[in-house]
Amino acid sequence: MDDLFSEAVGRICRGRSIHAQRTGILGVCLMRKWIRRIALFAALVVICGLLLPENREMPVVGATASDWNAESFWYEPWGSSGTHKGIDVFAQHGTPVQAGVGGFVVFSGRVEKGGNIVLILGPKWRIHYYAHLDAITPNLGWVKRGDIVGSVGDSGNAVGKQPHLHYSVLSLVPIPWLATTQTDGWKRMFYLDPLEG
Repeated sequence: MDDLFSEAVGRICRGRSIHAQRTGILGVCLMRKWIRRIALFAALVVICGLLLPENREMPVVGATASDWNAESFWYEPWGSSGTHKGIDVFAQHGTPVQAGVGGFVVFSGRVEKGGNIVLILGPKWRIHYYAHLDAITPNLGWVKRGDIVGSVGDSGNAVGKQPHLHYSVLSLVPIPWLATTQTDGWKRMFYLDPLEG
């Protein structure tokens, strides 16, 4: 940063009057001050996001432990994905799906494998992925835990299969000690078991 500052001052001072030099140097100093403030603010936002409590709940309304297989997280082999990076919660077609956490809907739409999906950026910088939905409720914006985000379906690569919600939790901040030697084990530092936490 100091080399960059010296370079900027040198360029400002070349061939200019004293007044122009002082004005230019003052501008660089103010810019440098604002860059530090912005960096500090960004660091505070990241830290605050990590400190927020998650308070996760099961997204399928009325689901019980018998509606999913707790051992299906990171099960292999799992089709073209290699490993199953979430859990499937089975329910009747059209059963409401609620936001498992409060957060910001960063995407709601259709993708090839997941079909109709909703992505919510929640506390601790984690993306909550809801896939194979029949209907999608929210647009981009804030949702509270418990708000309806869609309904259970069989869209995407689940067409023709029993209706279910595929629910994954993806950490944007890697957790290195979760990595394993399993297939795709390095990805475990990003994908978290939705039933834990």
